[in-house]
Amino acid sequence: MTINSLLVANRGEIAVRVFRTARALGLATVAVHSDPDENALHVRDADAAVRLPGAAPADTYLRGDLIIKAALAAGADAVHPGYGFLSENAGFAREVRAAGLTWIGPPPEAIEAMASKTRAKDLMRAAGVPLLEPVDPAAATAADLPLLLKAAAGGGGRGMRVVRELDALKEELEAASAEARSAFGDGEVFAEPYVERGRHVEVQILADSHGTVWALGTRDCSLQRRHQKVIEEAPAPGLPESLRESLHEAAVAAARAVSYQGAGTVEFLVTADGRPYFLEMNTRLQVEHPVTEAVFGLDLVALQLRVAEGTALPLTPPAPVGHAVEARLYAEDPAQDWRPQTGVLHTLAVPGEVRVDTGFTDGDTVGIHYDPMLAKVVAHAPTRAEAVRVLAHALAGARIHGLTTNRELLVRSLRHPEFTAGQLDTGFYERHLPALTEDAPDATLAALAAALAEAAPAPDAPLAARLGGWRNVRSQPQTRRYTAAGSEATEYTVSYHPVDLPGVRVLAAEPALVTLEVEGIRRLFHVKQNSNKPEIYVDSALGAHTLVPVPRFADPQDRTEPGSLLAPMPGTVVRVAEGLAPGSAVTAGQPLLWLEAMKMEHRILAPASGTLTALHAATGQQVEFGALLAVVQEETPS
Repeated sequence: MTINSLLVANRGEIAVRVFRTARALGLATVAVHSDPDENALHVRDADAAVRLPGAAPADTYLRGDLIIKAALAAGADAVHPGYGFLSENAGFAREVRAAGLTWIGPPPEAIEAMASKTRAKDLMRAAGVPLLEPVDPAAATAADLPLLLKAAAGGGGRGMRVVRELDALKEELEAASAEARSAFGDGEVFAEPYVERGRHVEVQILADSHGTVWALGTRDCSLQRRHQKVIEEAPAPGLPESLRESLHEAAVAAARAVSYQGAGTVEFLVTADGRPYFLEMNTRLQVEHPVTEAVFGLDLVALQLRVAEGTALPLTPPAPVGHAVEARLYAEDPAQDWRPQTGVLHTLAVPGEVRVDTGFTDGDTVGIHYDPMLAKVVAHAPTRAEAVRVLAHALAGARIHGLTTNRELLVRSLRHPEFTAGQLDTGFYERHLPALTEDAPDATLAALAAALAEAAPAPDAPLAARLGGWRNVRSQPQTRRYTAAGSEATEYTVSYHPVDLPGVRVLAAEPALVTLEVEGIRRLFHVKQNSNKPEIYVDSALGAHTLVPVPRFADPQDRTEPGSLLAPMPGTVVRVAEGLAPGSAVTAGQPLLWLEAMKMEHRILAPASGTLTALHAATGQQVEFGALLAVVQEETPS
């Protein structure tokens, strides 16, 4: 069969990435989109686009019937599912084929075999693949702790809990099951031993319909937050060759056990003493596939398409070259429990010889309905040390304006001694998060640059204004005050014209670029001012800062009563604590509400022990940022 037109049943950066390969192969491209994605990059990037009415994934990207109807209406003859959404839905794969379309993925039977982690483990046990034996939660004892609870039908960290105390097992089982049911429509949860300081190592496989199965090296994905990957690399560093070979053999055995075709990933947990255990098989392309592409010099999407057309793979894959590292840039605040961010992304620019896969361009809006990942940034070099250094430098020099991101966390992670030494495990952020999220360097110089840029005449200003220049001698002082965006308590007051910072001289000042001499060192400060927003973005080799000018006369602020619980982000209330109602007694730290936003679940906790005096939230309710959810009146000490 020959494919001429391809619909991608997905959105964002994966749709953009698949379209890039499709165009290179001469294929027409078709996008689908929800209402919030009407003007998204993947829609603008396609030859044709079809609307899926609605906003929530359940009404749009998870509606297989609408996607197939869109493919037929647009004249597509193949469907690529990307990852997430319906990519591992055997029923959807069957429906695509039944409609006469080519499915760019493994056979539905292979998807079905691996869809449930519990059934997949039974299959892998029969194939001789090593795995952790499950633990019956009803019979668990203290000797079985710690336990990892996992949703049987899903991934991406949803429905996963670590249990370290037996008394918490029942509550955590219920919470994991509820989250799994909400995310995947299946509340089945199982338990297995939780391996402390284990490594997450996976093997990329590619198989054709002629019996050839490639094992395309290993990837290490141990740096994770909330069981979701943050930094990935290929090959996995520090593995003995014997272990690497056994992982390849186990991955190929897993693929052959289900007559696999196409691209897939077999994931393993490797213990500190080097024992591998099967975790799951993802029957789709992975988010981190670019590091494998870089090392092997392949286009995995192109190979997916060729395999779907019936092309045979060479008997052996090309030899790997060098090392690749990928960082996921998220719109989130790691210092605030990884809280996702929404709003306008004014600028996204990453310098250097790195690959950037993204679904956004300057001016796009990051909404509440989908994953907060902005981009994947990938560096490839002859050695691991060089690849890590190149990636860290590119991220440090990136200009990202409009949203709080995990950029600083990524840079600090890549430069952390444990990471640079290749000492990787899934507990990295549990140990180091406080140090990795410390306050940014002092922003006084950035505030000075912002003040100078604000006051600088525009290049097209009258000659007299431009000749005024900047004086470093004392005259009538001018001052400006700024706060750090998101932290009104952090304030910077700077005097300029003349500058009163010791050791600092102004060399040049324009609205977009300020040059300072600091202790004899010339420093460039790139400044971006938004005409319709108060924030000022200042980027330099000393760090990136977002500053908000303090008005001379502050506007009166609305105040909320003590104990008010406000929505930390826009989202959906997915659960209210059982029996919670006005008049209920609550204890400090007790979960009262569960809010879901951007594919992550957040608990709203009681700020103090006392009485719930008001409850304004209900299950299923959509709330805006800052909405009043509940009020807790703190108990008065006797």
